[in-house]
Amino acid sequence: MNSETLSPARTVANVHAAEVVREYGPFAGSDTINGVSFDGQNVWAATGAALVAFDPSNGKPVHTLAVPCDAGTAFDGTHLWQIAEARIDKIDPRSGKVLASIPAPGAGTDSGMAWAEGSLWVGQYRQRKIHQIDPSNGAILRTIESDRFVTGVTWVDGALWHATGEAGQSDIRRLQVDTGEVLERLQMPDNIGVSGLESDGGELFYCGGGDDGRVYAVKRPR
Repeated sequence: MNSETLSPARTVANVHAAEVVREYGPFAGSDTINGVSFDGQNVWAATGAALVAFDPSNGKPVHTLAVPCDAGTAFDGTHLWQIAEARIDKIDPRSGKVLASIPAPGAGTDSGMAWAEGSLWVGQYRQRKIHQIDPSNGAILRTIESDRFVTGVTWVDGALWHATGEAGQSDIRRLQVDTGEVLERLQMPDNIGVSGLESDGGELFYCGGGDDGRVYAVKRPR
């Protein structure tokens, strides 16, 4: 498949104030969140030196994997995928063993990551891009351009959402995948940045708070 690039179209977005309904952390030994994912039961938080899985019903950690985790995290239904500097590791969530690695599209400038449609979707922060990549070899299949710095990336109900962070403000955006048009925005409070983004498949987004070491649950508009 040839790679294609979609530039951001005219932004026609419904704008809402983000409703933060819960916060988790900071977690012992960590003061940052680089990425988040959800495996259907637990939320995984990338804290730099370890992936911490916690129960979202009470915020208690239930499992820790000592693996490098510098940016986005994704779950494909069986394995975790984790950005570690200029590569993406495929990880056994039980043992923490790295099963395979592929090059990250931004070669170390990557941010959020999600799994959908058999592909990994990887944000490039300052380049304001989201890449769809082949998980077998890292080849870029498609690129969507944003007009703001890209942090977290997630899919829910067939829709691509990504978080932004720029000039001290963060929001969460729903995109039209085939055009890059912004259809909906959730404006985060001024004191909360978003470093990673994941959906629980229902009414919540889980948002990494970056240097505050917290994960926030944000209500998804329906």
